Amino acid sequence: MTPAADTVRAFTPTGRLRASINTGNPILAAADPDHGARGVSVDLARGFAQRLGVDLELVVFDTAGKSVDAVTSEAADIGFFAIDPKRGEGIHFTAPYVLIEGCYAVRDDSPLRSNEEVDRAGLRVVVGQGSAYDLFLTRELKAAGIVRAPSSPAVVEHFLQEKADVAAGVKQQLEADAARRGGLRLLPGRFMVIQQAMGCPRSRGEAAATELRAYVEDMKRSGFVADALARHGISGATVAPAA
Repeated sequence: MTPAADTVRAFTPTGRLRASINTGNPILAAADPDHGARGVSVDLARGFAQRLGVDLELVVFDTAGKSVDAVTSEAADIGFFAIDPKRGEGIHFTAPYVLIEGCYAVRDDSPLRSNEEVDRAGLRVVVGQGSAYDLFLTRELKAAGIVRAPSSPAVVEHFLQEKADVAAGVKQQLEADAARRGGLRLLPGRFMVIQQAMGCPRSRGEAAATELRAYVEDMKRSGFVADALARHGISGATVAPAA
């Protein structure tokens, strides 16, 4: 069903749908020299533009923080983020469309053996600035210190340069970095489950937010999200259950 005209206008003040894409999370998107970006979030953005009957413009960033800022400041009309209460101050979120594990990595010779051992005085945990892990661990860690890397993909490099104790991030990114660099291992389990959702500026109104939420539920139910994950060769992320 085509959305109401006023809902389409709420999403497209410039006449086209501007989608904020974060290529710093390899589960969701990657830079593409020909099209700016490719991935699950790009496919969802394209599908939503088709639903609205408008052209799509990708606004591509290399960090989650920049992508969030673009939507909050209305430099973009929709975006793809981990749900977080701080971000929710300026963004209407949908229910999640995929779930991703957040994990810790340490050096092979680290004495740390479990996630529960990380929050200790004197330990330093490296996170990507403005990422879901940064926001979550800033609230949750009471004793350990946080060191912020410029971006999520730069976490392991920053962790090694700073001689920190723990690197925190997307499980698949940490696994890839550990395999590439050697001398690193992941702690068992996960310290959080990231709920990746779509969002729009709160100023666009409740009708727009309702339309976006309905779209995400349709895409999960139809198998679109599962197909996109398979098409882009993504493992380690699961389709979120229906809201």
